[in-house]
Amino acid sequence: MEDKVIFHIDINHCYAQIEEMKYPELRFIPMAVGGHEEKRHGIILAKNDLAKKAGIKTGESLREAYEKCPDLLIIPPAYNDYIYYSHEIRKLYQEYTDHVEPFGLDEAWLDFTGSQLIYGDPCMTAGRIQQRVLQEFGLTVSVGISWNKAFAKLGSDLKKPSGMTLITRDNYKKIVWPLPASDLLYVGYATEKKLRSRGVYTIGQLANYPVRWLKESMGIAGEVISAFANGEDRSNVAETFFRTPVKSVGNAMTLIHDVNDADELRPAMYVLCEAVASRLKDHDMEGSVISVSARSGGLDWYGKQRKIPQPTNVSEEILKTAMELIEESYDFSIPLRAAGVSVSQLHPWHSKRQLSLFTDEEAYDDALRIDTAMDRIRSRYGFYSVRRACTLVDRPLTEFDPKGDHTVYPIGYFRGRKLSDGII
Repeated sequence: MEDKVIFHIDINHCYAQIEEMKYPELRFIPMAVGGHEEKRHGIILAKNDLAKKAGIKTGESLREAYEKCPDLLIIPPAYNDYIYYSHEIRKLYQEYTDHVEPFGLDEAWLDFTGSQLIYGDPCMTAGRIQQRVLQEFGLTVSVGISWNKAFAKLGSDLKKPSGMTLITRDNYKKIVWPLPASDLLYVGYATEKKLRSRGVYTIGQLANYPVRWLKESMGIAGEVISAFANGEDRSNVAETFFRTPVKSVGNAMTLIHDVNDADELRPAMYVLCEAVASRLKDHDMEGSVISVSARSGGLDWYGKQRKIPQPTNVSEEILKTAMELIEESYDFSIPLRAAGVSVSQLHPWHSKRQLSLFTDEEAYDDALRIDTAMDRIRSRYGFYSVRRACTLVDRPLTEFDPKGDHTVYPIGYFRGRKLSDGII
């Protein structure tokens, strides 16, 4: 069977590059796209090359970034622009294949296998795509080409900006195996830490490590990363208009300051739970599993989840379970710096649900009416037109709109941080 030809195309430092395209003078100063440190998300979302040379890293706090580079210019994110340009560039990709699968706003896989008969050599075609994106949008993209999605993505990261890397069955051991294991798709911080504890530092060492231990230690994820390291990723590039069914709805935030106990965290969790509940209703869904994640000031991530008796999309019910999980799993010996809530095991929402002897149905109905009324007011007059009194106690901590701000973090920021029942 003939190998596939898969492209992975990445818009280089997407958010920052779009800002540079809009305002060319930004190319000559250290600049990063990030949140407002006093009012909302105080992290770096993307940086330009000069900021990168100054040691600025995606995902670090603005305070840490300013310590490295006091002259750093922070640009507030313009998500509507980023969404617009990423969609327009994706339309360009669709001229070459009907299999274009987005991976975040700035990345996409293309299955070029069948298109070779029309467009010819893959490397020459990838070069034409790079030239067109630069000429038509003023943006550079990097391309990885391989017979599988995992290696194609890895290849697009190797030469930036505007680079191209071809990874074949003949050269992958030379190109891929010497790289750090963390360069591989789905090997995040926690997984890398487990691999290092076993003396596995490179992709080659991972490829040759006994799968049995990987499976015992990490479950199915261990088998997956072992297969990826050996070039055995058999997943297909989704068709252009295919949409994966929604499996969970969640929101997370980096807190504007350290939080030292559950009571201090509760108002921010209220805002997150309201956003999750509202988005569930937008999808006409409710869920049976509530999950929380938390990041300490020491950058360790924790998570826990619980199945509830009846599915819900009501903020009060989500908050109650979320706070119970936080209090059970985190002792605040180290202050918290980030938190998240998600709801999964989704079902179609039925406005009438089965009565329960263990649930105050009248309180549920009241809470649902409050949620619905607040959503209607906010949709007409804005997010801050109506707020719960508890969120006014610490305004800097709670003045963010996780639903309306369209906070889309770079894929690398959440890479490998998947929830499990315990530490993540």
